Amino acid sequence: MQIIKKLSEMISEEIRDADKYASCALMHKDENPQLAETFFRLSLEEMQHMSLLHDQVTRIIEEYKRAKGEPPAAMMAVYEYLHGQHIEHAGEVKAKQMLYKGT
Repeated sequence: MQIIKKLSEMISEEIRDADKYASCALMHKDENPQLAETFFRLSLEEMQHMSLLHDQVTRIIEEYKRAKGEPPAAMMAVYEYLHGQHIEHAGEVKAKQMLYKGT
């Protein structure tokens, strides 16, 4: 299922962008609070994009299961590997976001 691969790539891009914006928010927090807040909001938006894309991946997998049974094992292995990486990197981004907010 090529769509799962494409969506996984897009999820990775959203997380990378969220990380970039969170890092910028932290970098500019003291010297330029307005800019930092813009970067922080952008980071939150990218994480929302990631969540929307992930919801679509899970929907597609569930629809596949209902229509055809279990997806091919190789496809699920790749998805589960990428999903694990996404969870780990998203956690790192959320930690930066929390650091920015001081929580």
